[in-house]
Amino acid sequence: MKDLEHRGFKEKLTTAAGMPKDVVQGAAVVTFIGNEEVCIENYRRIIEYTDEIIRVQAKKRQIKISGKQLKIEFYTNDEMKITGKIDSLEYCK
Repeated sequence: MKDLEHRGFKEKLTTAAGMPKDVVQGAAVVTFIGNEEVCIENYRRIIEYTDEIIRVQAKKRQIKISGKQLKIEFYTNDEMKITGKIDSLEYCK
């Protein structure tokens, strides 16, 4: 119950302050450019990295990108750019 109350408080704070959810809640921001590039912000770590699957841990969920010739072009502590032929993106627990 406390978790729901805490989440409700954060959402109210976000709305009242006019701040983006990614800033207040640490939510992942996923931006696609066509089907050949995706940028992920606010991730925590890389879990799996092959040329067909890249899985990263976000704050609450994992993000799984599937495709061919996938490559992490660059990454920093909180942002990464993935290129290749992207077939799908899934949110997993």
